[in-house]
Amino acid sequence: MNAVMPQSTSAPEQGSSAAVFAVEKVNLLGMTRPELEQFFEQLGEKKFRAGQVMKWIHQFGVTDFAQMTNISGKLREKLEKVAEIRAPEVVHRNYSKDGTRKWVFRVGDGAGSLVETVLIPANDKTGARKTLCISSQVGCALDCSFCSTGKQGFQRDLTPAEIIGQLWVANQSYMEDVPVAERSRTVTNVVMMGMGEPLLNFEPVVASMALMLDDFAYGMSKRRVTLSTSGVVPMIDKLAETIDVALAISLHAPNNELRDELVPINKKYPLEQLIPAAQRYLAKDGNESSRKHITIEYVMLDGVNDKAEHAQQLLKLLKDLPSKINLIPFNPFPHAPYGRSSRNRIMAFQKTLSDAGFVCTIRQTRGDDIDAACGQLVGQVADRTRRAERWQKKVASQQGEILRTQGD
Repeated sequence: MNAVMPQSTSAPEQGSSAAVFAVEKVNLLGMTRPELEQFFEQLGEKKFRAGQVMKWIHQFGVTDFAQMTNISGKLREKLEKVAEIRAPEVVHRNYSKDGTRKWVFRVGDGAGSLVETVLIPANDKTGARKTLCISSQVGCALDCSFCSTGKQGFQRDLTPAEIIGQLWVANQSYMEDVPVAERSRTVTNVVMMGMGEPLLNFEPVVASMALMLDDFAYGMSKRRVTLSTSGVVPMIDKLAETIDVALAISLHAPNNELRDELVPINKKYPLEQLIPAAQRYLAKDGNESSRKHITIEYVMLDGVNDKAEHAQQLLKLLKDLPSKINLIPFNPFPHAPYGRSSRNRIMAFQKTLSDAGFVCTIRQTRGDDIDAACGQLVGQVADRTRRAERWQKKVASQQGEILRTQGD
């Protein structure tokens, strides 16, 4: 995104021959530091103003230029006329009994579409670690069979302001009653693992992650910003060339036949391409602290991918890929074609992997009382793909068949 000065548009005032000039204000929220530097240079200001304003926006949560006290009054007046700091609209928020927080944002004009964001605090006494699961698209362009988000179809990519705005709002939720001078950043970890496939919205996602890493914005460690992908192989390589963050792969199956069913993008980028791409990502020169291993996400589906032979296949698949494996108990959604693996089955699967030397954890289900658990983010999508419509027809047909069978 280039930082371009807003254009004035003129139209005759009703009942008068005088022209009225309206200025479309530039939203500074999603701008990276180079973009903000360009913006201020276009205003005739020094580039260092960008860092000052970034701190006010992202570290102190200030949206009123009048409160930016280390900026001259003249510049503040100028900014009021041409710029704004606007996060996506929060239409709903819900805080779980386990500390999980979920926000629903309206994006787009008019009724727009809805996207969801979830914050998960650490499950310990301090609760110091707070991980935010951020959405990157309105709906999802992919259609993984076990994910409720995919059943909503797809509308569009989110803008950088809509992506980083989710982090801004989450931080603000802990600072609302704190004086500006005493505010501090609260979210410690970010995972690009909400609605959408991040690598299919590459530029806005990378710009947002650059803000997360920037010391003038959120100043997060590269190890604490993770991008999760279903396996868009060419974009994994591009990511390695562009930014240094942690990488997670939504694997969910140890062989191509099963993964074709669960994660359809595997038909285009099968495991023979995906695993080498992950190895190249780790091998890329850069900050080794964020590239010591790949996180493998594996949702546990009863009788589908949780058998002993699947664990053995997974060991063989990952033997040359430094990995941390995260087993995720399936979170059911209405009419889901799968069930959750039993606790005993998950524990046995974990033991096989751990005994072979892998770090293997079981993700604790959090926020399911507010539909904020993994795979449950749905939102409300003005679906361009008509996938939601087809899914609803399929469900209705299956329900009708069940009723007919019961009536026979």
